[in-house]
Amino acid sequence: MSGSSTGTIFKLTTFGESHGKALGGIIEGCPAGIEIDIDLIQDELNRRRPGQSELVSARNENDQVEFLSGIFEGKSSGTPIGFMIHNQDHNSKDYGHLKDTYRPSHADYTYEKKYGIRDYRGGGRSSARETVCRVVAGALAKQVLEKIGIAFSTYVVQIGSEILDSEDFYSYDLIESSLVRCPDSEHSKKMETLISEVKELGDTVGGVILGHIKGVPVGLGEPVFDKLHADLGKSMLSINAVKGVEFGSGFNAAKMKGSEHNDLFDSKGRTRTNFSGGIQGGISNGMPIIFRVAFKPVATVMMEQDSINKQGHNVVIKGKGRHDACVVPRAVPIVESMAAITLLDSYLRNQTTQL
Repeated sequence: MSGSSTGTIFKLTTFGESHGKALGGIIEGCPAGIEIDIDLIQDELNRRRPGQSELVSARNENDQVEFLSGIFEGKSSGTPIGFMIHNQDHNSKDYGHLKDTYRPSHADYTYEKKYGIRDYRGGGRSSARETVCRVVAGALAKQVLEKIGIAFSTYVVQIGSEILDSEDFYSYDLIESSLVRCPDSEHSKKMETLISEVKELGDTVGGVILGHIKGVPVGLGEPVFDKLHADLGKSMLSINAVKGVEFGSGFNAAKMKGSEHNDLFDSKGRTRTNFSGGIQGGISNGMPIIFRVAFKPVATVMMEQDSINKQGHNVVIKGKGRHDACVVPRAVPIVESMAAITLLDSYLRNQTTQL
């Protein structure tokens, strides 16, 4: 299988399956001498892990990361950083009924047709369990980016039809005070209620996460194929269940005239508005990077649906086991991690632009 790596200089390669012994990765290109706070990395993993509230999957994984190489006396050594996270609470028996059956809107059918074999236990490599590796690398990348003044505010702005209309930069503590990671208490309660109601029905619901990144210097991104928003877009679309990404004004730009949409400069080179979302010509312009990531409803529903088996016969299938009714709150640290990985890689690449 190809496609298990991301990045050019700061590069992450991951391995492992949902119900295998462990997942892990190798991080290359981390500058030497960076003080690495392992506890902060573990905190990020705890934000993503299942079992953290009644709204998410009851799978109880501690997600304790074990670093194998590349860190010496609390600092990065400049060599590849290897790490591993052991699976501890996987119930493979919950997936036995799927051995010869394809779940609607899952990767079961496409994986089996592509590879001729598939791990039906929790989706194997196609499972969102793989994203635990991205959070390790992203948490490390954020520690590097913090040293150059880049900060993140990532939060939920939509669950189903409940929408928070905001692009503000909110504090980490405020975001984390909400079970759904929505910084507005009124909207948060409504989102929580909606997820609970949908879960009670055995159904699922999607939503939108907003990323606000400040302190990004001018010049990140390459102007042709590796535009910054193209790289960020690919990073976001590589996350399970993501169906759309937009930057700045996004699809609303199609409704506007050029005279309305243009971000006019002030005397310091900043812009009075930020319809561009902090990126122009594929290159960061020094304004906050604003983007939104849309997640579809989780495909596994606890209700009967029509499907087919390997023989092409019609069957009726119903989800079993422990699943999220809404993956969006747990996806916040994943979105933030992929943004951090992409930005650090772009920052390091940009150091080669001028002597």
